[in-house]
Amino acid sequence: MTTAFSHAAPAAFDSEEARWTAVLKRDMSADGAFFYGVRTTGVFCRPSCASRLPRRENVDFFESADEARAAGYRECKRCQPGGLPRELEIVNRACAALDADPQQRLTLAQLSEAVHVSPFHLQRLFKRVVGVSPRQYQAAQRGAALRDALQRGADVTRATVDAGFGSPSRMYDTAAAELGMAPSEYRRKGAGLLVHYASAPTSLGLVLVATTDKGICKIAFGDAEAPLVDDLRSEFASAELVGDPVRLAPFIEQIDAYLQGKRERFDLPLDIAATAFQQRVWEALRRIPYGETRSYSQIAEAVGSPRAVRAVANACASNPVALAIPCHRVVQKGGALSGYRWGAARKATLLDTEAQRESRHADDTVQTTADMDHAA
Repeated sequence: MTTAFSHAAPAAFDSEEARWTAVLKRDMSADGAFFYGVRTTGVFCRPSCASRLPRRENVDFFESADEARAAGYRECKRCQPGGLPRELEIVNRACAALDADPQQRLTLAQLSEAVHVSPFHLQRLFKRVVGVSPRQYQAAQRGAALRDALQRGADVTRATVDAGFGSPSRMYDTAAAELGMAPSEYRRKGAGLLVHYASAPTSLGLVLVATTDKGICKIAFGDAEAPLVDDLRSEFASAELVGDPVRLAPFIEQIDAYLQGKRERFDLPLDIAATAFQQRVWEALRRIPYGETRSYSQIAEAVGSPRAVRAVANACASNPVALAIPCHRVVQKGGALSGYRWGAARKATLLDTEAQRESRHADDTVQTTADMDHAA
């Protein structure tokens, strides 16, 4: 998933003079564009910080909070420049504006005006909190509206209008990416779609992998092949399912290597449908480092909806591609494993495998460092 935005400061704040002017005005539109540190206190702040203004000769400017920390400054307790409280409020307002009317297409300029921040700051902030750009968020919302209309039995033309697509041609250009198939195919539960699948034994039991011509649409674990195939057939009731072990062998090999602790990442093209919220959650899950876990509440905070813990759990439970989207790395706040779509025992095994690999990697790093020191 890509988005076109720059990490450089906008032209309005590209000079120290302009930045100092923003600090003097406590300009909220400059928040996120840069940070300033005060040498006499050792603290760094947002441009809009309400603390007492420092003397110009005592001020350093930084592109990011990390850069300020690296220079030895600590965060201001008043404006919390390294946190997200104010940003979450801005992003929540932006999401509410986008959710209010799926038929309305807001430009970045219109959206930034609605939430009273600069387009540059909103673009960078929205991507940081939500994981996608405002434009991608709108596209996902239209895809969700289209999916709901088709599931209710609406014809494609009516569903197109209800979902906010300007024309059928525009809808067919973009909706397939959201639905995982053409709208007409989705309405018929994959009628005319060819889905190849295969199953194989693994250390976690039987794995079933299915793919369209665009990418993997299913990775599931079970104890027997028949229930896994029945579940796949239910999801793609009108599609043509073809068992094809040869076609799926390279993907299954990646999964097997992962389960044996021989690889940490997948090179799997995915073809999955998601609501806007699911998309945000799944992107957050994919950012959890190998060998680490996050709580449901941490994921909720990461996607900008700190109270949506149950919705996050539901998004994890609806994940159609085990391992590729690592929902097994989400645990309860106290560290308990909680549920897992493919069984708690499998979740425990996955986390243990990742933890052991990370431990071995750490030991190897320590040994290598010791060997180098000894050689020196």
